[in-house]
Amino acid sequence: MPGSRTGGRPPVQRAVRRPAASRPPRDNPVRRLYARARRAWDRPLTAYYLILGGSMLITVLGLVMVYSASQVTALQMSLPGSYFFRKQLLAAVIGGVLLLAGSRMPVALHRALAYPILAGAVFLMALVQVPGIGVSVNGNQNWISVGGPFQLQPSEFGKLALVLWGADLLARKQDRKLLTQWKHMLVPLVPVAFLLLGLIMLGGDMGTAIILTAILFGLLWLAGAPTRLFVGVLSVAAAIGAVLIRTSPNRMARLSCIGATEPQSGPVDCWQAVHGIYALASGGIFGSGLGASVEKWGQLPEAHTDFIFAVTGEELGLAGTLSVLALFAALGYAGIRVAGRTEDPFVRYAAGGVTTWIIAQAVINIGAVLGLLPIAGVPLPLFSYGGSALLPTMFAIGLLIAFARDEPAARAALSMRQPRFGRKRAGGAVPARGPRRWNTMRRRASAARTSGER
Repeated sequence: MPGSRTGGRPPVQRAVRRPAASRPPRDNPVRRLYARARRAWDRPLTAYYLILGGSMLITVLGLVMVYSASQVTALQMSLPGSYFFRKQLLAAVIGGVLLLAGSRMPVALHRALAYPILAGAVFLMALVQVPGIGVSVNGNQNWISVGGPFQLQPSEFGKLALVLWGADLLARKQDRKLLTQWKHMLVPLVPVAFLLLGLIMLGGDMGTAIILTAILFGLLWLAGAPTRLFVGVLSVAAAIGAVLIRTSPNRMARLSCIGATEPQSGPVDCWQAVHGIYALASGGIFGSGLGASVEKWGQLPEAHTDFIFAVTGEELGLAGTLSVLALFAALGYAGIRVAGRTEDPFVRYAAGGVTTWIIAQAVINIGAVLGLLPIAGVPLPLFSYGGSALLPTMFAIGLLIAFARDEPAARAALSMRQPRFGRKRAGGAVPARGPRRWNTMRRRASAARTSGER
């Protein structure tokens, strides 16, 4: 068109912008790692591997630290440097046999052993008080000499006896629907527990008595004891404990050493508690090195028994102590998981009792080393030197392993992983098997899952 400024050119049409396609959200690596860890945590065999692997790691690390912490003590007693290590290694081998036997026993056999173990423990604990048979160690008469350098502490087997017998008793009463009555919940569980406590306190071992009391309260809590009943029994136990502490100058001195920073705090000697803190403080992040502890050279009493955690902190540092704490935490979680996912009342009570025993003893020992609790004279389970404590504890770990293997989903997972040699069809040909996949096993496990496995 004449006069047009475009010179007759057609208008340029602009391309219409299309909305950009929404990009898929980026996969967060932290969230992906968390989801993967959660799936692994919920697998049927998680509790089994945690109990087996955690207990073995604690025992092996304990052997290493016993060898390192006991060398100086053995040389001071004119003994070979590996004396205590060899005794602990022998106890660990025997304990491994007990662990394997306990893990392979059926639940019915565990229940059948409850009364014989209880009777044997009561007999041996009473035998300790017979003059000429019982042996006094560090002021506590709780030992029996079994010949040569070997001694036996029956009160350690009393813990196992109370767990098995109490679990069997409460399971039978639950089957008969008797636990709704307070007298059936307390009798005869509490009187028998007080009998064991009385035999222990005759020898003056209040630390073991505290662990036994924790086991009793753990069983009552698992049995569903009402709050007023639980508080009543706890009040009676606290009153008796306060009287026993008040009437003993040694126990009052231990109570006064909580949080002490000087070896001589007035008239009270807090040498052991303070030097345990010194050992932990000098370890730093990664420690001074295995075998390079200074406190074990006569400064820290009982370096290879009650205060082995302090030597671990000095030689392996914060990393070593946190590793030990993580192993005990994993063991405690696995025990709680086994107790919470079963429908068998005996398994629930026994697993809960064993978990209460091990975790309570570890907390009391580590709390004393850290200066947060009074020194109770109890060893760190599976870690400290002492065969009498190691043997029943490893058998109790075997119980947890047996209970973890007995879950329906765990049984299905284990059966899928076991090789099937020698199985043939009627025609004699062995069928070809393809690769087994985890999702196939999960489907089979969920079909047979009847014990609360999620």
